[in-house]
Amino acid sequence: MSDKMKRFTSWNVKYNTERIKATLDAMRPDMQARYQAAMVAMLAIDTKVKQTLNVHAVSTILYVPYLSFGRQIWKLSRQQDISGESLQLAARVLRDKWKARGLDMDILLDVQKNVFSVQEEQGSGS
Repeated sequence: MSDKMKRFTSWNVKYNTERIKATLDAMRPDMQARYQAAMVAMLAIDTKVKQTLNVHAVSTILYVPYLSFGRQIWKLSRQQDISGESLQLAARVLRDKWKARGLDMDILLDVQKNVFSVQEEQGSGS
C-alpha cells in the first residue's frame, strides 16, 4: 500500500463520524451536568453582583461591564484555581482594566470584597 493510501486510510479511521458521535453521546450527560452546575453558580454570582450594584445605585446600563468584571474574577478563582496573593494581584489587574474602561474603582472593590471575599492586597495604592 502506498504512503498516500496509508495516510488516507488513517485519516478516514481517525475521522469516522459514527465513532466520534458515539464518543460524544457517551460524554454528553456528564458535559450537560457540568454546564448546568456552572450556569447555576454563575447566576448566583450575577445576582450577588447585581445586589452590590443596587446598593451603590448604579445605572442598569452599566450592569454589563460590572457583571463582566465579576465573571472574570469568578473564572480566575473557580475555574483556574487561583487563590491568595495571586488572586489578589489578578483582581487588581482586572480592577485597573475596568477602571480604565470607565467603571468606579470603589464599586469594583466592593464587588471584589463582598461577592468574592478577595481583599485588596496590602500596599496596592489603588
